[in-house]
Amino acid sequence: MTHKIAILGASGYTGAELVRLLSEHPNMDIVALSGERKAGMEMSQVFPHLRHLNLPKLCKIAEIDFKGVDLCFCALPHKTSQEVIRDLPTDLKIVDLSADFRLRDPEDYETWYGNPHTALEQQGEAVYGLTEFYREEIRSARIVAGTGCNAATGLFALRPLIAANVIDLDEIILDLKCAVSGAGRSLKENLLHAELSEGYHAYAIGGTHRHLGEFDQEFSAVAGRPVRVQFTPHLVPANRGILATVYVHGDATQIHETLATAYKDEPFLQVLPMGEAPSTRHIRGSNFCHVGVVADRIEGRAIVIAALDNLTKGSSGQALQNANLMLGEDETTGLMMAPLFP
Repeated sequence: MTHKIAILGASGYTGAELVRLLSEHPNMDIVALSGERKAGMEMSQVFPHLRHLNLPKLCKIAEIDFKGVDLCFCALPHKTSQEVIRDLPTDLKIVDLSADFRLRDPEDYETWYGNPHTALEQQGEAVYGLTEFYREEIRSARIVAGTGCNAATGLFALRPLIAANVIDLDEIILDLKCAVSGAGRSLKENLLHAELSEGYHAYAIGGTHRHLGEFDQEFSAVAGRPVRVQFTPHLVPANRGILATVYVHGDATQIHETLATAYKDEPFLQVLPMGEAPSTRHIRGSNFCHVGVVADRIEGRAIVIAALDNLTKGSSGQALQNANLMLGEDETTGLMMAPLFP
């Protein structure tokens, strides 16, 4: 059976990544691509690397007939996504890549994103899209909310450890480096080559980054009590990739064993041998996440490192992984490509 797919926001980085992945999927056919400011253009004009594909022209969302669409990916900006999804057909399966449906409590959403949620009914039925931990809920969901790319990286490093209570929950420091594509495709002065290259910098310092809302929600839920991590993100002059270095109190061997057990049957989560650290260069362009554990020189402390591609496993690959489950496909279909190297 071939599933008919629409992608809203196809002119952005995550939209283009979805097209790249879906082009190799044997049972999904792209029937509509939206891009409000680029409506009427061919995808090959917007993304020349996709010129070999036979794709529909970009159009406005209002021009799409959703009657024949089985699933819609929404790769739209925050706030816009909720307004669009609110008005989509109620029988349409949706995978949202924005932040609009990630936080279960509407008050938390307003706290972190600065505006009231306008699609409360849809928010109430959305399932958090961290596939490895919400697999069964995702299978039967109508709306799946993709995680933040930074949030996914930190969650993969820490969630099994918090669940198993093998680390001190009040002493977690998460130091994260993210490539520039995580900031989206819109023009911003601080993302110009001359502003960004030959250096990197911390941002959202002191607990202001919006993905902290996801950490608070997910870590506290699994721990059964409030968990607040110390989190500082850094923007690095690379196109793809996230590297999270997490400092924890706990026995390194036990931490490694806990992660290895948690992920032993997961096709995309690979725990490296004890003492080996992952690198973003080894997961680029793939749906894999590598996790490593290194014992600190100070007894009773350990360093957990996780690496993934922010556009694939952190966003569009995760979205396709979830869509496969929602449509009854094998979860790995279209996603087992090897990373790009060098």
